[in-house]
Formats: sequence, structure tokens, C-alpha cells
Amino acid sequence: MNLILLFKEDFVGSSKRVRISGRRYEHIISIHRVSAGDELCVGLADGKIGTGKVTSLGDGFLEMDVILTKDPPTPLAATLVLALPRPIVLRRIILTAASMGVKKIFLIGSARVEKSYWQSPALKDPTIREQLILGLEQAKDTVMPQVMLRKLFKPFVEDELPSIIKSTLAITAHPESPEACPRAVAGPVTLAVGPEGGFVPYETDKLREAGFSLVNMGERILRVETAIPALLSRLF
Repeated sequence: MNLILLFKEDFVGSSKRVRISGRRYEHIISIHRVSAGDELCVGLADGKIGTGKVTSLGDGFLEMDVILTKDPPTPLAATLVLALPRPIVLRRIILTAASMGVKKIFLIGSARVEKSYWQSPALKDPTIREQLILGLEQAKDTVMPQVMLRKLFKPFVEDELPSIIKSTLAITAHPESPEACPRAVAGPVTLAVGPEGGFVPYETDKLREAGFSLVNMGERILRVETAIPALLSRLF
């Protein structure tokens, strides 16, 4: 945990004092091993970053006086459109995307997405939020990403995607494409990544019609959780 993410409900008594308990408290005590007077990097969710000075340690909680003066890192100019992966993989991807600065993620249906995935607890708001928080804490960021679910492929691609990709470079990762993924692009990107096995031909055709170009990452076929950070790193 490189940053202690704070929320409005953490503030007590004044605009500068916070009380921390639960997971964050356990981490601070066991990993940072703080004492009264120690300072930690803190940030307010969707707000600024600064320092928190430990003022007191109690039974299961600690209090800090915080000063928040610094803006969070610049978000990555990327929108991620991701065919819903296996639940255990989804958790890793959400955390990774959040830590890399992606602020908008669409989880979509696809022919190769198992219908049972949509019933997974991994898609519940508290679970997604937990992974987003872990990603922000890792990257010393405070701006909470949006994660949106779109179960039906065709309505999403036809009705919503054209406006989403407007004024962006829209690309789909597809191992059979002859075109290489561009490097170090100058503007915003909408990146579509399929499920294990990739998008089926009907889906790639619909994405092309919507304005996407198909690109590859070379001869090797990567797992989704490997492909996404590799693609984002190459693009930005």
C-alpha cells in the first residue's frame, strides 16, 4: 500500500483529522509499523494527495491529521472495452487497469464469454470497488475508475460504442490481424480486448463497422491479463 486512500466518512471532528480502521488499519500497523508522530502518504478519494501524521493509536483504529495539497497523477487517456473474462482473471485485470491509470472500463458480452460469468460475485459492486481501491493504493492515485457492465454485444456496439470512440483511436487486439499495434500514440485510445480465444468473426466485423481497426501484438498469443498491460504500455 503506497498510499492510504481516504474517504469522506473517515473524517472526524474537523476537516483535517481522520480515523482509520479495518483493512487499512491492519496494513498500516503490520506493514508500516507506525508510531505516533509518523507520517504516511494519504489521498482523498477523487481528491488531492498529501501526508497524514499519526496522532494516536487505539484498539483497532488510529487517527491522523492530514494535509492534502497535491493533484493525483494524470489519468491514462484510454477507455478499455473488455469481453468479460473468468472471475479470477477479472479481479487481476481491474486492479491492474486501475493502477495503470485507466478510468473507464466497459465489461461486455461476447460469443465466447460463459453466461455463468455474469452471475459471479466478482461483478458485485463491493468486489469491483475493492480491486479498484487496491489499484489506486498501489499507484498512489485517488481518482476512482468507472466500471460499466454491458451484457449484450450487438446493442452496445451499435448504439453506444460510436459515441464512446468519437475523437479516439479505436483499436481491437486480434492475433490474426496483419497490422501491428501502434506505439506511443499522441491522443486518446479506445482499446477493445476479446475473451480467451478472441472475438468471433461476426464480432470483429461489427467492431470494424463501428470504427475499430484490428491490431496484433506479434506472433505470441497472450493471456488477457498479460495482453492488457502490454498493450497499454505499448500505446502510451
